[in-house]
Parts: sequence; structure tokens; C-alpha cells
Amino acid sequence: MENTFFSILPPIIAIVMVLLTRRVLLSLGAGIVAGALILTSFAPLEALREVYNSFAITFWDEGFNAYNVFIILFLLLLGIITAFVSLSGGSHAFAEWAATRIKSRRGAKILTVMLGMVIFIDDYFNALAVGQVARPITDRYKVSRAKLAYFIDSTAAPVCVISPVSSWGAAIIGIVATILAGQSYVQMSALQAFVWMAPMNFYVIATLAIVFFIAIRDVDFGAMRKHEIRAIETGELYDANKTIPGEMKEDFPTHSHGHVMDLLLPIILLIAGTVGSMLYTGYQNAGQIFDIWLIFENTDVPTSLLVGGLLGAVSSILLYVRQFKKNKTANATWMFKGIAEGIKSMSGAVFILIFAWSLSYLIDALQTGLYLADLVTAWNLPTAVLPVLLYVLAGFMAFSTGTSWGSFGILLPIAGNIMAQAAPELLLPALAAVLAGAVFGDHCSPISDTTILSSTGAGSNHMDHVLTQLPYALTAAAIGAVGYIVIGFTGSLWLALASVIVILVILFVIWSKQGSLVGKQVNTQ
Repeated sequence: MENTFFSILPPIIAIVMVLLTRRVLLSLGAGIVAGALILTSFAPLEALREVYNSFAITFWDEGFNAYNVFIILFLLLLGIITAFVSLSGGSHAFAEWAATRIKSRRGAKILTVMLGMVIFIDDYFNALAVGQVARPITDRYKVSRAKLAYFIDSTAAPVCVISPVSSWGAAIIGIVATILAGQSYVQMSALQAFVWMAPMNFYVIATLAIVFFIAIRDVDFGAMRKHEIRAIETGELYDANKTIPGEMKEDFPTHSHGHVMDLLLPIILLIAGTVGSMLYTGYQNAGQIFDIWLIFENTDVPTSLLVGGLLGAVSSILLYVRQFKKNKTANATWMFKGIAEGIKSMSGAVFILIFAWSLSYLIDALQTGLYLADLVTAWNLPTAVLPVLLYVLAGFMAFSTGTSWGSFGILLPIAGNIMAQAAPELLLPALAAVLAGAVFGDHCSPISDTTILSSTGAGSNHMDHVLTQLPYALTAAAIGAVGYIVIGFTGSLWLALASVIVILVILFVIWSKQGSLVGKQVNTQ
């Protein structure tokens, strides 16, 4: 039943169940079982074997699966860093220090968005690192965890997908190079094409504009508004009755021995170790050729994250051990409790990620992406509608599969082939539409690993993050669709950009008439 209508049923079952039940693991499990049964034509024993294989491949894929295992280890190390930053008093000290420089709730939100824009090397790294730095500040100013997760998720992939100096940019440039080599209309390098495609990524433009507006104007709607009102009025940043990844269950002892460096040093070493390792592994894998594009194209992100995580975790533990003599609450017992609590706090996120990877394996085996792509090639539609159609298809594919990389990895070559033959003048807009749709679908999907990690980095319940972000993502997607319709029918980037900007301005004027959530003073004491 591969590459048929049945191939789209497992992701649909998982997504519908997770929206109805709010139980992520149960829903992913249902999708996995359905996928295994469909893949084996409903043979129970063979289906059971496929379920086992789908989980086993997370750890062993024709050899040790370093990619997945190192991501899991990085998450656990991040939990340990969080625990010891709290144990040593670093989080409290950093929040006190930041309060003297960041004077308002708006400032806390703008800082988070700016951090998301600056840390653009990799979306996984962005999602987890930004949360660690921003959370003590946003907590102090009563910004809900759902809002923090939205800021993180909406600046991670959108910035990475238009940045040439990122793991995303390097991979996309490599794919675009092969597409350009097979046609003669577009006479430019893959890097030049990538740069030209950035302003054609209308979803990213709309998303980032909306994120900045929401941060500055403090206007919200839908489920997010309820979360923000609760945070401001009661100080409850999340629903304590729901599972919160990365949240410590143990009440650590309070003391006054913490310093800002107890938080900053582990984070600095985490960032420096990760970036340094990315440069080193990329340089080695590129044949020791010092070319920044080749380096980022060949970098080993999971290994780099593991190195950075180890440096951050070890330093956070050593900073706590340093307090043994002067801090009466600091001792070996609490040190081991901190390690255990850090690992335990990330266990929920790790299980969700493993289940999501398992479902992705089965979706790939069922050739769901190829089935959706084949539908487009069979429809023979007018060339003017192809950019917006590819945009919608990439969005649906990423939403169904939970992976933007898998979606554009399949669709970019197909879009390149179609447009090179049918409308070469729309080649770059069509490729940009695929990238935009892939990011959009990934943003909306509850089974997306990036969405899961954004929830984890922010310390937000996963489904709260998915449902509160959805209205903003759909709004940006609709605006992006208008841009692709305009560029498809006119061929003009500037008219398309102008239409996107005009709609955004009108939208912001309408939203501005909605009262700010913080007409009242937010107490930070």
C-alpha cells in the first residue's frame, strides 16, 4: 500500500487524535500502529516487527544511529544544565541582574525575539539555547510559556531557512545547485539563487513581521490570549496540571550564593562548544578546505550539539561543586539529585521525539511524500498557479510528516523539474514556495521535532504550544499564499512583496485597535 492514498492515513490519524485527546504519546502510538499495519497489508506479526524496527532504527540504522542518539543525549544534558543553573542560584541571579537592564514585559519579549534572530546557525540549537537564556527573564515579567514557545518556534526555522550561514542554508544550497545544473534559464550560482529566494519566502516575511508586532504591541488572540491573561493576572505561566517538558519536579533549596556567571558560563560554553564543533566537523568533512559554505554544508550538527552540551553540563556541575564550602545547602546528595532531576525533566520530550521519529520512519516507508508529490505532476494545472500549489502541498506534506527537511528534500527537485520545463521564469519563486510551505507545515504539526523542541526549550506543554501558535501560523500562511498567487500571475517579485506588506499593515492596524493586555502594571517582585 506504499505510495497510495492509504499512505497518508497514519499521519492523519496521529494528528486528529492529538488534537482531540491532547495526549501526544498515545496519538503518535496510534499513528505508528496504523502505519505498520498498512505497510504490511494488515499482517499482525509483520506489523509488530515493523513497529519494533521503527523504534530500533532510532538507535541502530545499519550501524549506530549517532544523529538521533546524540540529539537525545543533548536534550538530557540540557536538562542537567537547567537543574544545576537552578541549584547554584544562577537563574535567580540572572533574573535579578536582567531586571536592572530590562525594565518591562515588552523588553523581555523583544529580547527573546532578537535572540531567536541572532542564533540562526541551527534550528534545534536555537530552540533549546534561546529558551535557556530567555526563560528566567520572561518568567519574571509574567510572559506565558506558550508565548515564549511561540517566539522561539517562529524565529528558529524561519531565520535558518533564509540564512546561507546555517545548517539549513548549506543543505538547501546543495540541493539548489543540482537543480540549476539541470537547466539553462537561470544563470547564477546556487548561493546567488538562494539569496534571491529569501525575499520570495513570503511565509517567513509574514511570520517574522507578526512576531515582532506581537512582541512590541502586546496584542494576542485565540488561545494565546487566554494564556497571557492568566499569566498576567495570576502569575501562572502554564497549566501545572499538564506535562511540562524540562520543568523540575524537585523543589531545590534556596540560597543567596548564586552569581550571574553560574548561568552565563554554561550557556557561553554550550554555544561556543557547539559552534566551534560545527566549524571543526564541517572543515574535516569538507576535506579540510576552508570554505564557509562547504563547512556548513558538511557540518555534523548532532555531534556538535553533544560537545556543546557536555561542556555546558560539566561547567554547570563544577560551578555548583565550587559552592560546597560556602553554601550550606550545597552537597553531593543534591548534586546527584540535580543530575537525576535534570534527566527526568527531559524524559517526556525524549519519548515524544522517539515516537515522532518512529512515525516518520513508517511514513517514509509508505512513501507518503512521493504520493503527494505525484498528485501535483498528474494534475496538469496552469503554470501561474504552480507556486501557490507547491506552497500548499509542501505545507500539507510537512504537516503530515512532521519534517520540513524531508518535505523540501522531496519537493525541491520535483518543483525544479516541473518549472524548468513549464515556466523557467518562475523557477526561483516555485523553489521559495516549497521552502516556505515546508516551514509553515512544520510550524503547525504536533509531530514535528522542531515544534517538540520549541516546547521543551520554553518549558511549555506541547499541545498548548501547538494550539496557541496555530492561529498566527495560519494567518502568516494565508498572507504568504497571496504573495505566491501574485508572483505566479505577474512574475513580479516587487508586486508580490508589496501585496504582502499592504496586507500586513492593514492587519496590524486592525489588531492595534484591540486593547493591550497590559494596561495594568505587571508586578515583577
